[in-house]
Amino acid sequence: MRGRERQPTEEELRAAYEAELKRVRVDDVLVQTVLSLISLGGRKAGLAPGSEDERDPEQLRQAIEGARTLLPLVEPVLGPEAAKVRDAVSQLQLAYARIAREPGEPGEPGEPGEPPSQAPREAEQPPGPGPAQSSGRLWVPGQ
Repeated sequence: MRGRERQPTEEELRAAYEAELKRVRVDDVLVQTVLSLISLGGRKAGLAPGSEDERDPEQLRQAIEGARTLLPLVEPVLGPEAAKVRDAVSQLQLAYARIAREPGEPGEPGEPGEPPSQAPREAEQPPGPGPAQSSGRLWVPGQ
């Protein structure tokens, strides 16, 4: 039976997993999570080519809120690249505002300017504005 390798044992898999965990940094996971939320948010906004049928305002809102919450933790790690990430979150916020104005979206208002039915509540907002928001350069729907 040449060419067939044996499957690793559970113990070998566990050891490989432990070795990987030793190398991974929390900063790396946080950055990857923010980037994943931005990518997924773009799809849920219908911004990615071929994702128009995936539009989901509630999922988009959650992606924005998650990225905004984690952004202050990853900005020091990202350094100058943080501006690109902030810009991507801003683009998602603009897309959300545009979607929220469209009548007929599932779970969305029928009247332009009316806040979405699943808008973040005040209690869910992170304490205080982030650096871009407090500078006056960032507009956030519903705030």
